[in-house]
Amino acid sequence: MWFSFWRSRDRFSLDQLRYLTDQLTKVQIVNEVNKDFVIEALRSIAELITYGDQHDPSFFEFFMEKQVVGEFVRVLKLSRTASIPLQLLQTVSIMIQNLRSEHAIYYMFSNEHMNYLITYTFDFRNEELLSYYISFLRAISGKLNKNTISLLVKTHNDEVVSFPLYVEAIRFAFHEENMVRTAVRTVTLNVYHVGDECVNRYITSAPQTDYFSNLVSFFRNQCMDLNRLVSETWKNPGPDSTSAIIAAVDEIEDNLYYFSDVISAGIPDVGRLITDSILMLLIFPILLPSLRVVDVNDMQSGVVTSLYLLCCILRIVKIKDLANTIVAALFYPLESFTKFSMGKVNGYISDHGFISVSQEPDDDNIAKCKAECLAVNVPPSSSSSGFHPESVMSEDNCSSSNLALREVLLAYVTKGNDVQVLGSLSVLATLLQTKELDESMLDRLGILPQRKQHKKQLLQALVGEASGEEQLFSSENSLMRDGSGCELDVYLEKIKEQYGMSFLSSDFVTSPRVPRFQVLDALVSLFCRSNISAETLWDGGWLLRQLLPYSEAEFNSHHLELLKVSYKNSANALVKEVRGFWPDLLITVLCNEWRKCKRAMESSYPPKEPKCILFPSQLFSSEEDIPEGSSFAAGERMHELVKVFVVLHQLQIFTLGRPLPEQPLIYPPGDLLVNSRAQTSGLDVSGPKPGIELSLVNAVPCRIAFERGKERHFCFLAISVGTSGWLVLAEELPLKKPYGVVRVAAPLAGCNPRIDDKHPRWLHLRIRPSSLPVLDPAKFNAHEKLKTKAFVDGRWTLAFRDEESCKSALSMILEEIDFLSDEVHRRLKPLLNFETALDLSGLSICVPEEDSSSHTTPPNSV
Repeated sequence: MWFSFWRSRDRFSLDQLRYLTDQLTKVQIVNEVNKDFVIEALRSIAELITYGDQHDPSFFEFFMEKQVVGEFVRVLKLSRTASIPLQLLQTVSIMIQNLRSEHAIYYMFSNEHMNYLITYTFDFRNEELLSYYISFLRAISGKLNKNTISLLVKTHNDEVVSFPLYVEAIRFAFHEENMVRTAVRTVTLNVYHVGDECVNRYITSAPQTDYFSNLVSFFRNQCMDLNRLVSETWKNPGPDSTSAIIAAVDEIEDNLYYFSDVISAGIPDVGRLITDSILMLLIFPILLPSLRVVDVNDMQSGVVTSLYLLCCILRIVKIKDLANTIVAALFYPLESFTKFSMGKVNGYISDHGFISVSQEPDDDNIAKCKAECLAVNVPPSSSSSGFHPESVMSEDNCSSSNLALREVLLAYVTKGNDVQVLGSLSVLATLLQTKELDESMLDRLGILPQRKQHKKQLLQALVGEASGEEQLFSSENSLMRDGSGCELDVYLEKIKEQYGMSFLSSDFVTSPRVPRFQVLDALVSLFCRSNISAETLWDGGWLLRQLLPYSEAEFNSHHLELLKVSYKNSANALVKEVRGFWPDLLITVLCNEWRKCKRAMESSYPPKEPKCILFPSQLFSSEEDIPEGSSFAAGERMHELVKVFVVLHQLQIFTLGRPLPEQPLIYPPGDLLVNSRAQTSGLDVSGPKPGIELSLVNAVPCRIAFERGKERHFCFLAISVGTSGWLVLAEELPLKKPYGVVRVAAPLAGCNPRIDDKHPRWLHLRIRPSSLPVLDPAKFNAHEKLKTKAFVDGRWTLAFRDEESCKSALSMILEEIDFLSDEVHRRLKPLLNFETALDLSGLSICVPEEDSSSHTTPPNSV
C-alpha cells in the first residue's frame, strides 16, 4: 500500500487530494514504519487545500465532506512518535494562515476540532514542538473577528465560560524564551482587538485578571534585574555589561509598549487593572522609595534605575490615572511609602526601593539605610521660593523621610552628581511632555510652560470668569483661584482612599508661585555648578527654555546675577584655551557646537534620551587612561568648556527675550600681516601640503631622524596664517635656492617647544593630531574608549648647527604661536564680552565660513 503513494499523478488535482485522504483514513496506527508517509500526506493535503482555496472551491468542499480535520485529530490520537504532532501543527497552521475564504475559516473553527488541538496534552519538553504549538495559536488568533471568535468559546446564559485559545496562550506568557513570549503577546492582542463584549467580560473576570497583575510582577522582576546589571556595570564597566544593559532596556521597553497596546484595545477595566498593578507592585513599593537622597559621592544605581523607569512608564504607558497618580505621589514624603515595602520580593528587600540581595536584610542594616537618608527643612519664605535645596544634601540632616519626593528631584538637580542631575531633568522633561497630565498638575509641580499659563489665563479672561487685568497681571496664578487646581487634591484623596496612604495637608505648600520658583531656583543653581557635564547642562537649558520660552519675566535679579557670574567664569576659562593646545580649532568647534546647541534648545524633545543615564561611561569623560599632559585630554577639556560656554551664552541671550542667531557673533578673518613668514614663504590659507614649494628665506637648517640610524637634513619653518599654524620641514632645492619642497607638516598649536637641558642645540617638540573626535568622527569613535586609549602624542627632536640656531627656531615658534593666539582672541572678542555682543548683534558681522583646509593639517609624510 505504501508504495502506491508514489504513483505518478497530477500534483494539484482533486484526484490527488481524494487519494491522499483515502490513504490517510486507512491508517490505523502511526509508528516508525509509516510515519514518513503520514507526514508527507499531511504536508501535501495542506498544500492542496491552500491551492484549492485560491483556484478551485471544489477542493475545500471535498475537504469538508470527508471531514479531513477530524482525520487529523484521529491520526494525532494514534501517533506514537513526536514527529507526527510537529507536522500536524505545522499543517493546520499553514492552512489557517493561507485560507482566504471566510467560509473555509468558519469550517476550520467549527466542530470543536481547533479547541481539541489547543487543549491536547502535547509534550512541551520538546522545544521544537512548543515552537510549532505557539505558531499554531498565533495563526488561529490572526483570523479572529467578532464572527469567528464565537466558534472558539463556550458560553452559558450568554456569558463566556471557557476560551481555550486565550487560557492556553497565557500559560506561556512568561516562558524563558523571548520568541515564545512575543508570540503569546501577539495572540492576546489579537483577542483584545476583536472587541467582543462577552469575551472582554471573560478576560476581565477572575481568575483571568491575574494575568495582568502577573504581567506587572514579571515586569517588576525585569526592573530588578536591570538595576542589578546597572550596579555591576558601574563597578566593572565593559562592553559585555553595556550590551547586557542595552538588551535589558530593549526588553523592558517592549513590555511597556505591550502594556500600551493592551490598553489601546479599549477593554473596560483593563487600564484600571494595569494601573493598580503598576502602582501597587512597582511604583509605590520600589521606584519611589528608591528616590531617597543619598550622599553626592554615593553612586546609587537604584536611584538612577528608578528615574529611568519612571521616565519610561510615563512616556510609553498612556494612562491618565497612572500619570496623574504618579505626579500626586511626588508630593508625598518618603515615609508614606514604607507600607508597601515590608516584604522580601524575589531576593530584594524593597523598603528602600532597589536594594541588592547581597545586602543583609537585618534590622541594623535597615536602620543604617534610614540613617543615611538626608533631608531638607523648608524654612519660612525668606527667598522667592522658600526652598533651599542645598540643605537637602547636607550630611548633618538625617530626616529625609519627611521630604516630599518632588523636592528630592530638585535636590538632585542642585547638589546631586552628574547622573542624578540628568535623571531628575529627564523625569521633569518627561512629565512636561506627558499629554495625559492635567495642566493644573504641571502647574502645581512648577513646570507648566509659561505660554500655556498665558493661554489659559487669556481664555479665562475672554469668557469672563474674572477681570482680564486680574487674570493676566495678578502675581498669583489663577489656576488655583478658579478651582481648576483641585485636580491634584482629587488624586491625593484618591491615593489615600484606594491605596491607604495618609497625607498631612498641613505640610503641603498651597501657594501657586512657590513650586515654580523652586524649579527655577534649582535650574539657575544648576548652571552655576562647575562639576556637571556640558551635555547635562544642555538638558537643563532645554527644560528652562520650555518653561520660559520668550522672556525674562520670571527671572529675578538674583537669578540674572547668578547666570551672569557663571557666564563670565565660563568666558574666562575659554580665554585660557586661546593659549592652550587647540587654539587653531577653537573657533571651528565653537561654531559647530553653537549650531548643535541652538538646535537642541529649540527642539521639541530633550537632547538626551532617559536611558543614557544608565551608561555612566557615556556621560563622563574619564582621563585615568589618558597620558598626563596629553593633547587629547586637553582637546576633550576644550570641547567641554566650549559646550558649557555656548549654552550659558545662549541662556544670556534668552533671558533678554532675544532670538538666538544662527551663528555666534565673531569677527571675520583678518588680513595677512605684511612681511609675515607666511607671506614671505608664499604660503596661502590652504596650508603647507607635502610636495609644494616654499621660500626658505626664514628657515633654519636642522637634522632629524624619523627612523633609528637614518638622520635627514631639513630646513625648519614655523608659519601661521590666521587661526591656523604649522611646523614645516622642507628639503632645499639645490638648483632653485632659496626654495624648497615641503616634506613634513605638523600642527603649530600645542607643540610645547623646549630646548634640551643637557644639549642646548636640541629642540623638543610635541606633535599633536591635526583634528579632534568631534570634528573627525570617522577617525575617532567617541563611544569606543579603546580607540582613545591607544592615542599618544608624537615627538620631534630637532638638532641644529649651534645654540643660536636652536634659540632662533624656538623664538620663531613662540612668535608664530602668539600671532595665531592673538588672531583667535581678536575674532572671539565680541562673543567673550556679552555687552559688546549685544551692541554688535544688530550690525552685520561676518560669520566665518570654516573651510576644512583652514584647520586640517596634512598627514605627516616623508
